[in-house]
Parts: sequence; structure tokens; C-alpha cells
Amino acid sequence: MKLKKGLVLSLTQSGYLAPKEIQQKTLARIIAGQDVIVVGPEGCGKTTTYIMAALNKFGHAPDGVPRVLILVPNKESVEAVIEQINLLNKNNLISIVGLYAMPGIEAQMDAMADGADIVVATPDRARAIYLKLGLNTNKIELLVVDDAELIVKQGLQLPVVELANSINKGQHLIFTEVIHDRLNKMIAPFMKQPSIVEIEEIGEPKFETHPQVLYLLPNFGTKVNLLNLFMQDEELFTKVVLFVNTRPTAEKLYKSLATRKNTVALLNSWFFELDGLTSVEEFKNKAETRILIVVNEAEQKLDLDDLPFLIHFELPVEKETYIDRMIHHWPDKEDETVAITFATDLELTAVKKIEQATGERIPVGELPEDLIIEKEHKAGDAAEKKATKAKSDEPVVGAAFHEKKAGNSKTYNYRAGIKAKMSKKRNHS
Repeated sequence: MKLKKGLVLSLTQSGYLAPKEIQQKTLARIIAGQDVIVVGPEGCGKTTTYIMAALNKFGHAPDGVPRVLILVPNKESVEAVIEQINLLNKNNLISIVGLYAMPGIEAQMDAMADGADIVVATPDRARAIYLKLGLNTNKIELLVVDDAELIVKQGLQLPVVELANSINKGQHLIFTEVIHDRLNKMIAPFMKQPSIVEIEEIGEPKFETHPQVLYLLPNFGTKVNLLNLFMQDEELFTKVVLFVNTRPTAEKLYKSLATRKNTVALLNSWFFELDGLTSVEEFKNKAETRILIVVNEAEQKLDLDDLPFLIHFELPVEKETYIDRMIHHWPDKEDETVAITFATDLELTAVKKIEQATGERIPVGELPEDLIIEKEHKAGDAAEKKATKAKSDEPVVGAAFHEKKAGNSKTYNYRAGIKAKMSKKRNHS
């Protein structure tokens, strides 16, 4: 793999006796100087891979000017990466400095002034020190962005792009668990014809689960539009449990669904004016209530057997919560439940972790042709938002379609097995 002999020795002494798949697929390209995007699950060896590439840049006498800049999402990641570098680095002349948010900036400025060959930093702190002329990017040969999807989720795209653009002839490496539009938009200005390497570690299915469909959506508003579009089909969606993460979201969806003449209730309602039920069993027995909204923070065990539809409007924080709901507990009995998940780009990491844990990839459904895609609203668009709201003929969230008969509703391009289940439900409801 063209690694220097001293680095190979330190790797062997640290217990790395054979390369992982990710190193076999990427190190030769990295050492050859290519820009590379590496997509792989947690634990596949991404951090070790780019540390090998970084240490391979140095000979016996580094000069104390940054040649490698590694950007990570938070302080904990900075400390973890430095610890891993120290484990593999046998060249004590290489100086490593960590930069992250802390009271005062002077100590980190002083550390940089004393000399830094490798800088491990959060994007915002690295940019702050760069603007104070404390971080010299003129000799940086390698820029690594690790956990890039988390950096995007934190809204730190601008510091990453500014730092990347300040590097004249550097090589760029992106490591991420998922690749999506927001991430592509961040890296497009500085990546030069990158190679893309994907590491798949799904494995064999570990459980028998309900049939699942994943809908990829750009934002919250479009999620609401799709939910209302589905709930318009009363013959198909006869009983639906709808999972959300917070009470404010539950209240928004309750009001949106109720105004569309849906019969909806909250599990353990916290306001007397919002209809509530005390258990899923009560929901099953109450024929007139079609939709039950459940906040993911609820700790009680839910009996979800024999319910036609489970919709995750948002994914729970703990993947185990989602997986427990998806397991088909009676494999000898025909499965009547279809599980639907709505996810934005920022939730794809959670989806990947679920797929890795279950050993099963969730099939992606095609969006209905008559779904209205809501535009992204930036923080500074308040005036524009008011003007849009004033126009009564503009589409609003939750009212993005014309009323039509349920019998004419689409099957939404589900895969064949799920289509058959839905057709059977419609014919026998």
C-alpha cells in the first residue's frame, strides 16, 4: 500500500496486522494524491484509514508548520482522533494540536505558534483561529473532513468551505456514514473529480420484520404534505399509529390532520382540548378514531400487533426503539402491518444505523406525482415568508393537494409485495 516502513512497523506494534476492506480500497488512491469520498458505517475503520494517510506524509524532521488539517464535529471527536494518532505515531517529532471551543482562544493560539504539524479541529474554531492569522494553511497538503454528515447537521458547512478554499494545492478526503444533497453541496466547491468508495456492512437479516418503505423528503413541510396526502385515502389507511419525537410536532400534526376531517387522537394527551387515548389497545377498539399520534419519548411498552400501518414521521433517538416496533413477533401468522418511514437528508445516518443493526436494507418508495415539495426556508427569510402567507392562492403546508375520492387514490409505487397487501386491505375493509 506504499506506506513508509516506520509507519508499517508502528501499525504492527499497535496490533494492526492486516488491512481492513476500507484500507484496501482507499489507501492506494489517497497516497496517489486523489480526492476521495469514503462512505461507510461506524466501526469500519474510517478514522484509522485517514490517520495512516496523514502520518505517511511525514519524514523524519517535520518543520512545525501544518501539513495536515483534520476537521471533526466536536471536542470529543478532536480528543479521540488525537488519542488514536498518538497510538499509531512513533515519530515523536510530529507535533499535534487540537482546536475546539473553550473559554478564551489565547492558549490555542500559543500552541499553534509553538508549532503544529497536524491540526485536529472543529470547523468553527479552526476558522476563528485562521481569521486571527493563527492557522497557516499555505503548506497544508491534506484536508480531512471526518463525520461530514454530522458537520452538515450542525450547520458548519461555511467554515469547512472557507478553510478548504484557503488551501492552495491540497488533497481533500471526506469520510461520512451517508452521502446526500446537503453534503454534496458543501463539498462541491473544493472536491476535484473525487473517487467515491462505499463500504457495505449490512450483513445477514437478524430479525423478521414488518414490510417497510422509506420515503426520502427534503424537509418538514414536505413530510406534512405527504402525510396528509396518504391520510386522504380513508379506505386504505384505516388505522394508523403515527410516531413523532416531540410534543410540539405532535400538536402541529394533530391540528393539520384534524382540519382535513381526519379522526385523530394523541396517546396520553397533555391538553384537555386535544382528544386523547390512554393506550394503543383503546385505539384498536375505538372504531371512529383512525389516527393515533405517539410521541417517541413515551416510555411505555406499546402493543402494535395487528395494526395496518405504522408511520414514523420522525425517527426515534434510539435505534432500538424503532427496531422493537418493526419486529414481527408472530412469524407463523400472516403479517398485516406495513411500516412507513419519512426521512430527510439529516436523518439518513439514523436510517443507516438501523439497517446495519437489523441486517436489512429498507426499500425506498417513489414519491407521489401530486405531492407538493415545500421550499427550504432560511433564517433570514421572515419578510418573504410573510408575503407568501398573505397570498391566499399559494400552497400551504398540509393543503398541498386537491380533494379526490379515496377510490381514485394512488398506490404510491410501492414494491409488489406491499402493493398486494394494500390491495387486499382495500378489498376486504
